Amino acid sequence: MAAAAAEEAAPGGADAIRDGFAELERQQELLASCTRLYQQLTEHFGSLERGIKSRSDSLRARRRVVELRASRRLDALRRRELSIDASVKLALSRLDALAKSPAPKRDREDGDGPPSPPPPPPPSDDVAEGLAALCAAMDPAGFLAFVVERRKEVDALRAELPAALQRCVDPARFAMDAVSEVFPVDRRAVRSPTDLAWACVLILEAVVPALADPDPEIGAARPMVPQAARDRARGMAAEWKEAAERKGGVEGAKPPDAHAFLQHVATFAVAEKEDKELYKRIVLSFSWRRQMPRLALTLGLEDDMEEIIEELITKGQQLDAVNFAYEAGLLEKFSPVPLLKSYLEDSKKMYCTSDNVSTSSGQSGVNANKKEQSALRAVIKCVEDHKLEAEFPLEDLRKRLEELEMAKTEKKKAASSCSSGGPASKRIKGSAGGAMSPSKSGRLSDNTGAPSSPATATSSSTATAFIGSPASHVSYGTGSPYSYDRSAGHALYCGQSPLPMREPYAYPPAVPVPNVGLGMPYQAPPMTYPIYAGYNSGPGAYGNAMAPAFHQAYYR
Repeated sequence: MAAAAAEEAAPGGADAIRDGFAELERQQELLASCTRLYQQLTEHFGSLERGIKSRSDSLRARRRVVELRASRRLDALRRRELSIDASVKLALSRLDALAKSPAPKRDREDGDGPPSPPPPPPPSDDVAEGLAALCAAMDPAGFLAFVVERRKEVDALRAELPAALQRCVDPARFAMDAVSEVFPVDRRAVRSPTDLAWACVLILEAVVPALADPDPEIGAARPMVPQAARDRARGMAAEWKEAAERKGGVEGAKPPDAHAFLQHVATFAVAEKEDKELYKRIVLSFSWRRQMPRLALTLGLEDDMEEIIEELITKGQQLDAVNFAYEAGLLEKFSPVPLLKSYLEDSKKMYCTSDNVSTSSGQSGVNANKKEQSALRAVIKCVEDHKLEAEFPLEDLRKRLEELEMAKTEKKKAASSCSSGGPASKRIKGSAGGAMSPSKSGRLSDNTGAPSSPATATSSSTATAFIGSPASHVSYGTGSPYSYDRSAGHALYCGQSPLPMREPYAYPPAVPVPNVGLGMPYQAPPMTYPIYAGYNSGPGAYGNAMAPAFHQAYYR
């Protein structure tokens, strides 16, 4: 009985063991899934923590920047508040000095009639004297005309304008009056010269020192612009924006016009917070202009400088990005040397790609040479301006630039020699004894049908035989060119190619020519010509005749 009980219990024990193993496998899978889930959650929360930490660090850095900027501005405000009395005293002393300066003489005494207007300044070869006289006389129209006339002396104007504008009683009004004829819109009846925005920029830049605070510690940070002048400046800026939008947007404006607008806003301190995006768009569109980095900071875009630099790098304008980084003091984040190397690499790819695209005139190689020279010159100037020779040596760049210039000079010499030798080579080819077309043979003859020169007399046309003339042909000796032997033709035919032909006619018999060399005549080619209009009168005319048949070699 015990054995029977064991036999009955054996199947039940096996099932229990199988169930136990199945449960263990289920528990193992559950533990594995829990482990994977834990790892995923750990990674997720770890990334969240890293992101929060990164954002916290960024916020802390920005907070430090804002606090530093705020403290600087508060210090500047305190200095400006403390300097008001001293600035007023300096301004009054300057006015007293101007009042004590000798006034221009008047033609009439008081009571003898209305005073005559201030005389125009005498023409002077000295730029400083002319500018000073115009500013003292408060003659804005003459001032602008003087600047435009001396446009070839722009360096002298830039050096003398600030001192001359300080002689004005009201520099802000004087500057706006001077540019009002061409800015914000050109109101001249005759626009000659066409573009005077450069003169506006020059005047608006030069008036900044005249408007600066007399206190040297404050200076241009507090422009002394009266409220009336500031309101007028805002109106001029609004008028320019409206005109630019009507023409398709500020991006489509001319670079000098956009530059004059930004300089106007910066000079008279009329920047608006709601126009910051507009200023940013203009700065990015014309970032290659030298004054744009400084204007960007003056217009309150210091918080956007990193974004502007990154966008310039993305657009492949690394040189502009270097200039902006220097002006904004962001050299630690935007190192100039890697940016310059990246610019050279991008430029090389560009002109190499354009050089591979061949053209029939070979102009692509010339353009690639010019592009490479421009890129090299721009990098060299940037390195020299920012004193980066120690970090970015220029010997290789200068050597490559010399090689390109030498190659350009050699190409010009080769082109000039080819162009000068072209007609001569054609004349030599025409006189070498080869077959010649009728138009060329006509051009080589004068109006009487005779050869134009002894050289062409022995080697001009290959055709004198006429259709229907027996045994009449051009004969030649061994190794000698064809002789030209026919009677004089009409003057018009001898100077031009045959005209279009319509109806065939037969030529009269020609005078037989003695055979020299081959003793057999050439057969006339199966080709007919129509009548030549206007060739049936006058001496030597082809009246109702066929055009001359040419040597058969010409038809092969």
